Amino acid sequence: HGKTLGVLRERHQGITGRAEVQEEMTSAYRHLVEAAVPTRQAAALLGLSRTTIYRKPAAPVDHEPVVPPNKLCAAERAEILAALNSPEFVDLAPLQVYAKLLDEGIYLGSVSTFYRVLQENEQVKERRRLAKHPARAIPELVATAPGQVLSWDITKLAGPVKGKYFDCYLMVDIHSRFIVGAHVHATESGVLAVEMMKEIFGIHGIPEVVHADRGTSMTSKTVAGLLSDLEVTRSHSRPRVSNDNPYSESLFKTMKYGPTFPDRFASLGDARAFISEFVDWYNHAHQHSGIGFHTPANVHYGFADSVAVKRSQTLAAARAKHPQRFSKATDPKILALPGPAWINQPKEGTETEAA
Repeated sequence: HGKTLGVLRERHQGITGRAEVQEEMTSAYRHLVEAAVPTRQAAALLGLSRTTIYRKPAAPVDHEPVVPPNKLCAAERAEILAALNSPEFVDLAPLQVYAKLLDEGIYLGSVSTFYRVLQENEQVKERRRLAKHPARAIPELVATAPGQVLSWDITKLAGPVKGKYFDCYLMVDIHSRFIVGAHVHATESGVLAVEMMKEIFGIHGIPEVVHADRGTSMTSKTVAGLLSDLEVTRSHSRPRVSNDNPYSESLFKTMKYGPTFPDRFASLGDARAFISEFVDWYNHAHQHSGIGFHTPANVHYGFADSVAVKRSQTLAAARAKHPQRFSKATDPKILALPGPAWINQPKEGTETEAA
């Protein structure tokens, strides 16, 4: 009997469930009884009551699912679904439908019931019409000559006191980098932008494309109407992508980081005078690194070729006089005449339409 109890203890160590323990103890009891151990002694050895040994477990009873007394019938659920999908309520949330029905003196069920009915019919989702915003296409523009693509933007100029600003409207030719127009006003508006564009187009001609970011004035109906009437293609930067308008951004940086740019302008007249002087310097004196260190005016009006020839002749003479000072027989690449000007040049293997 001691051996039997030892085996039982070893087996019991690996058992954790109450039902499993009960089954093992009952099996041990029967084993002891079969070995001629009296029932009272076998029960005592195992620490069991004989009534426990002889008690039969109750047979499991299959219960039918209890139907809640407040459950809606099929017709009532169909009525709720029909109401939720009606033209009047199809775009509303269940809570709003619930409230509107109550306002009309109608109660079809609770808000949670509305959701359950929608869930049963696989209609739990955003019921309002959602705006579908397609991914903004990357603007890909190329200008192979002046007058094809103009870029414009508006920047703030600090006024005489904190919180006071003047608005500088500026438009540049992306191929020549020539500033074709610059206005300074006390406010920003599409009407003022149109006035500037009419002046620019009257002097420099109508471009093929006008590019800008998505500011209020840039996307205004006034500007859109003018460009549409003139059959000018409108191009806009993607939202929150600053390098989609690189030429205007670079121009403003050159202006504001210059040594003569003031912290504040005393008046609108002072701001206009400064911008006028800056435009004159930028167009006619600034040796622009992006166009072979030519001035924007020389590129814009076609004088860059003759300037490039003169530069090349000067370098050739110096090379002939002191050949040991030159490692190459060609002119520096930084002096090369500008090629096509791009906004978001595509990778090789893709195509884009020239402006």
